[in-house]
Amino acid sequence: MSGPYTLIATAAAGLESLVAKEVKELGFNEVNVENGRVTYQSDALGISRSNLWLRTADRVKLLVGEFEAKTFDELYEQTKALPWESFVPENGAIPVVGKSVKSQLHSVPDCQSIVKKAIVDRMAKKHGLVGKLPENGALYRVEVALLKDRATLTIDTSGEGLHRRGYRIEQNEAPLKETLAAALVELTNWRPNDSFIDPFTGSGTIPIEAALIGQNIAPGFNREFASEEWEIVPQKLWDEALTEAEDVANYDQPLDISGYDIDHRMIEISEKNALEAGLADLINWKQMQVRDLNPATPNGYLIGNPPYGERLGDRKEVEQIYRDLGKIMNQHPSWSVYIITSYKDFEKVYGKQATKKRKLYNGYIRTDYYQYFGKRQK
Repeated sequence: MSGPYTLIATAAAGLESLVAKEVKELGFNEVNVENGRVTYQSDALGISRSNLWLRTADRVKLLVGEFEAKTFDELYEQTKALPWESFVPENGAIPVVGKSVKSQLHSVPDCQSIVKKAIVDRMAKKHGLVGKLPENGALYRVEVALLKDRATLTIDTSGEGLHRRGYRIEQNEAPLKETLAAALVELTNWRPNDSFIDPFTGSGTIPIEAALIGQNIAPGFNREFASEEWEIVPQKLWDEALTEAEDVANYDQPLDISGYDIDHRMIEISEKNALEAGLADLINWKQMQVRDLNPATPNGYLIGNPPYGERLGDRKEVEQIYRDLGKIMNQHPSWSVYIITSYKDFEKVYGKQATKKRKLYNGYIRTDYYQYFGKRQK
């Protein structure tokens, strides 16, 4: 089956519109935005391009079918009626995962086993096989997702989640997902010619994602994807997508990006990760505490994921960090400041009401993204 295909780019809560914007920028049409997902039409090349380029999506899934299923018989028969052989070869490995929300079929293990049986029965009949499929080929991870009795059956094209860029060889205890870090940058008006500072850099994720954006480097350039082994996405299409990514990258774009952290070990980790990403010479890393921050140029952007003070013992220390940051950045009114935190009284402690706030989730932690727009100097 050469397409067209229906693809689903999954998104963390609050990032759907950003993922949709990226999908449209890649040239895909018929884009539909729902909670947690962006659906669009694509050809086989689009599977490669989506995985290589989507910075803020979690995964890219291939839609096989959707239908209502209130009984196990309905689930089996309608799954079996789908054209699995058009996507999966007879030796494809087909693990099935699942989830169920507000549906009569609430036993996920039962749903998984029924979907698996339906696929195997269909594939065995189509290929003239008896009993089990060999399943010694490429990986086609199927997901059965039930929501309010509607079943959505997809095949995961990505393999590991898209946040696994391949450059993070070391990290701190609570690392920011690369996809969320990219989103924090994309939600600003930062341009590659503007100065950029992350004063709480941790393992360096935000500055590294900013550098990839600044030089228009595809975030998936440094990793592999499950669909690279698929027959429906031939190697020549991956080669074409990678050649395109190489052609449009702007490696000559100068960048003024700095990452600071109070912990010298984090700076060492950031340097290693930047080296792995091929960005070693593009980012300035320095051990520094917030109270010593002193931006040297006007019209810059500060983006940070500071400690949240979730533990009671850390709260006073965290409040002092917020207070110091507010006092310093108040002296640099041309700078735009963007801070993600779950700390409810951030504006009060920082000393200024945000221009704009956006609700985001850092993993399972509900946070706000506080945005302070600077008044640009001419």
